[in-house]
Amino acid sequence: MNEPTAEYSMPGMWVRERRVPVPLDWWHPDAGEIEVFVRELVDPDKRGDDLPLVTYLQGGPGGANPRPLEASGWITEALKHYRVVLVDQRGTGRSTPLDAQVIAELDAEAGADHLAHFRADSIVRDLEHVRATVYNGRKWATLAQSYGGWLTLAYLSHAPEALAAAYVCGGIPGNPMSAEEVYRRTFDRVASKTAEYYRRYPQDVQQVAAIADRLAAEPVLLPDGDVLTVRRFQSLGIDFGMKPGFERMHWLVEDAFIRGDRLSEGFLAGVLARTSSAGNPLFWTLQESIYGDGPNGPTAWAAQRERDRRPEFDENVRPLPFTGEMAFPWMFEEVRLLRGFGPAVHALAERREWSAILDPERLAANEVPVAAAVYFDDMFVDSGLQLDTLRGLGNAQGWVTNEYEHDGIGAERVFARLREMVRDRGGERR
Repeated sequence: MNEPTAEYSMPGMWVRERRVPVPLDWWHPDAGEIEVFVRELVDPDKRGDDLPLVTYLQGGPGGANPRPLEASGWITEALKHYRVVLVDQRGTGRSTPLDAQVIAELDAEAGADHLAHFRADSIVRDLEHVRATVYNGRKWATLAQSYGGWLTLAYLSHAPEALAAAYVCGGIPGNPMSAEEVYRRTFDRVASKTAEYYRRYPQDVQQVAAIADRLAAEPVLLPDGDVLTVRRFQSLGIDFGMKPGFERMHWLVEDAFIRGDRLSEGFLAGVLARTSSAGNPLFWTLQESIYGDGPNGPTAWAAQRERDRRPEFDENVRPLPFTGEMAFPWMFEEVRLLRGFGPAVHALAERREWSAILDPERLAANEVPVAAAVYFDDMFVDSGLQLDTLRGLGNAQGWVTNEYEHDGIGAERVFARLREMVRDRGGERR
């Protein structure tokens, strides 16, 4: 059962791949079946060794696992000690894909019901099925990036006996979860990051304003036919939470104009590549639903409601304010690859009752070793909320640092530091 479908070598890695069938709805297994794709990495010199397991919980929501070109970053550290298991989250990568065309064929409520099957509780059950059927129920460690922290706390809530340890990078959610509280804090951090960008590249103040003025004056079409609005341009600020996001923005806007006030094809192609959602259509689609937990009520477009309370984020303000990891209703009208999700996402935003994600009592009594990197200046996941949750999580340690941004997991040192924290307090459970 679940025999490998492919095995091959890459620089510094031996790769094995599988497809594993799982129910679409874990609570109603007769409702249909999908597949999750499993890729395993191991040091080529250790292919036959009985190594401990670590599974990577990708950021997102809606993120597929990384496609490494070589052994580098956290993978380098992981391959020293583990067999690495990469499971593409349901609906992403080579797991049975979910895109707008699938949802557009359903009415709004049916589409919302379908999307609700792609949340953390279902993903954890997929992982448990892979662990049981492919790895004979052996404990494994988890390494989480960003939204992977949501998955970690869901895992600790539902199946802590599966875990040897949990390592988290920039991804401990508030507990209890609240979309309103998250965005109340997020807008302030994005404003600070935008101010830092303009301080670093003061010449971009005028350039960005000129771009926004041009977009406001008359329609400008992106290469796929979408109109590039000012608010879509503002959403590029999501990159300010990563390194080197300021530099990427600087070089993008530097060559925005050609022959007077005409926006260049290179600039428009660059904006499209960053805002089309072609590589991850579930990111914006599921963005606010990750905060739904039991009876905590509708998210009701929390980011848009917060933005409406803040005139300083209006698209007519200059210097132009940017936005970050905030899903807005207009995205499902203006972005071609998201339009088919629109009715379902609106219905999802009004959902009053959710499946349970976090179990506060189980988390408080947790015995699984947890080590979390908390990036003090994290634009995406508020460090204060992370530390509040860690204080109420049993057997958890936090490492607070401003050396890294939200993508600090790319530095080999980060995972090594988290492993040291667990090692020095008794090590992983076996």
